[in-house]
Amino acid sequence: MFDGLVAQRLVALFLAGMVLLNFPLLALWDRDATWGGLPLFPLALFAIWTGLIAGLAWIVERGQADAPEPDE
Repeated sequence: MFDGLVAQRLVALFLAGMVLLNFPLLALWDRDATWGGLPLFPLALFAIWTGLIAGLAWIVERGQADAPEPDE
């Protein structure tokens, strides 16, 4: 299903998600601050999560577009 460059990009995205959602970086956002009236920590979590999903969709869709169609 996924081979070559697409698989490598998916693994890289997974590792980036692990790093971004791990304690040391999440601790940067855990403070009593607001942005636009919203607490900073949940806003950062949602933004990171949204970015990971968008990256996943982009990688998978681009991989399908680049793949040759099977001959029937």
